[in-house]
Amino acid sequence: MSNTPHELAAEFPEYVAQMRHLKETDGHFARLFENYHEINGKIHRAETNIEPADDMTIVDLRKQRMQLKDEIYGMLVHHEPEAEKLG
Repeated sequence: MSNTPHELAAEFPEYVAQMRHLKETDGHFARLFENYHEINGKIHRAETNIEPADDMTIVDLRKQRMQLKDEIYGMLVHHEPEAEKLG
């Protein structure tokens, strides 16, 4: 795991296996996951002055990250595991 704060595995440790499964089987989830990771990295680089950004840019990036995180979480909690579908 990376040292970047707010990684999804750290945010939702109980859903790590489910995230892995959805990344492999759901294209929409995979795109959301990748977008979240990209934006989270931009925020981290800006906050650590590796790639400085103005305050408004950082605020906008944080809003985007939160929207993605909310959508990802919604998909995780509403996802029906395969075993339950068969049962």
